Formats: sequence, structure tokens, C-alpha cells
Amino acid sequence: MFDLLLQNVAQHIPLDAEEAHFFTSLPKIKHLKKKEFLLRAGEVCRFETFVLEGCLRNYYLDRKGDEHILQFSVESWWTSDLYSLLTQTPATQFIDALEDSTLAVFEKDDLERLYQRVPKFERFFRIMLQNAFVAHQQRILQNIGSTGEERYLAFREKHPTLEQRLPQHQIAAYLGITPEFLSKIRGKLAKA
Repeated sequence: MFDLLLQNVAQHIPLDAEEAHFFTSLPKIKHLKKKEFLLRAGEVCRFETFVLEGCLRNYYLDRKGDEHILQFSVESWWTSDLYSLLTQTPATQFIDALEDSTLAVFEKDDLERLYQRVPKFERFFRIMLQNAFVAHQQRILQNIGSTGEERYLAFREKHPTLEQRLPQHQIAAYLGITPEFLSKIRGKLAKA
């Protein structure tokens, strides 16, 4: 069950058998049905989550109730509301399942125990945080400096398997465009 999780960790730090055993003893396995919430805005996030199977989305609702998708998380991705987790303040994001999903959920207290017992995990999560920051910064720059079509093409290139898994309105909300405009872009590209 934890092969995918251990492969993810092995990309950045080596673990001996004892460290791997301790690490995999910490998460709680959580199953979410499609449309079920992992986190709601207003709750304090007390966990970091690894997706073993399925697809989640992090999103924000603005004052008008419009949905702005911040991130999709599929197999082998980590997800959380990091601001809420690190500051222990109410979350501004919702995280829900777009597909039936299986997750490895690490509680904040268990992560602290992990850092104490296997200090190299502080390095691992620092790398994860750095990668998340870089991706976030790239996304902001792309959103303010690219057309909807350019954002869509970049999405397809960066996440080639997601397009088949997600409804068009979800992709449009992620790209910051309407579903109708995404249809026009797709039609134009199909003719090219």
C-alpha cells in the first residue's frame, strides 16, 4: 500500500528499513468518495496528505461564490492548506475529492515526531515546500502574463493525463477562464 509513498520519498532522501517502517506507521489511511471534503474553509488544517489513489482539488470561493481552483492533486502528490497547517489558523481553502480517493494522512503531531526521530525528513519536507513555492510562483507569473490559450497549452504540457480525468468546467476554473472560452480554445486547436 505504501510503495508509492516510499518511492516519492526516495526521490529526495534515502531511508533504511527501520526509518521506512516508522514513517509508514504514522499515516492514517482515509478514503474519500467523490465530492467528499478533506478540508473546508474555516477549519484549522492539522495534517499533510499524500494521494495514494484518486484526484483532489484545492479551491477558494470568492465573495461572489465563484470557485477558483488552486491545485489538483493526483497519485503521488502531496496536498494541504499549508498556511493553515503552519500557522494553525482557519483554512481559506476547501479540499475535496473529484474522484473516489485513498489518502495517507499525516497529523501535524505525527510529523513533529517524525522530524525528531528521523531528522532527514525535515530535509524532505523542506524540499517539498521549496518545490511547492516554485510551482506557486510560476503559476502566478503565468496567470498574469499569459493568455487563456497559453495557460491551457501549458496545463496540457505539464499535466498531460489530467485533461482526460477532469471535467471541462474544472479545468476552466483552474485556468481562470470560462468553460465556454475553453471550448473555443479547444475548437481552435483541433482545427490547427
